[in-house]
Amino acid sequence: MKTLQPLMLAPLGALLLSGCLAKTALDVVTLPVKVASKGVDLATTSQSEADEKRGREIRKREEKLGQLGRKYDKLSAKCAHGDTDACAEGEKVRAEMDALSPGIPIER
Repeated sequence: MKTLQPLMLAPLGALLLSGCLAKTALDVVTLPVKVASKGVDLATTSQSEADEKRGREIRKREEKLGQLGRKYDKLSAKCAHGDTDACAEGEKVRAEMDALSPGIPIER
């Protein structure tokens, strides 16, 4: 009887292995699709990600514009007291502020 037990388990084992083989075959077939879709997902930017990036850029420009504005105010005060070097530097800072301003949206 001991020889019959392994023989009885053989069909059951074959059924279990066929399920594993079918699963493996399915994984092999779908792998290129999964890899390609993951690559596309990594390569593309969603609208919300683009909006977040744009918002960060605007905040950086606003921060830089604020720094330049404070510097310009200090230079203007020195210029008003007769410091010609401060007047020249103030003109450069003002030009930089003017160049930076179009990149910042106007709130209405």
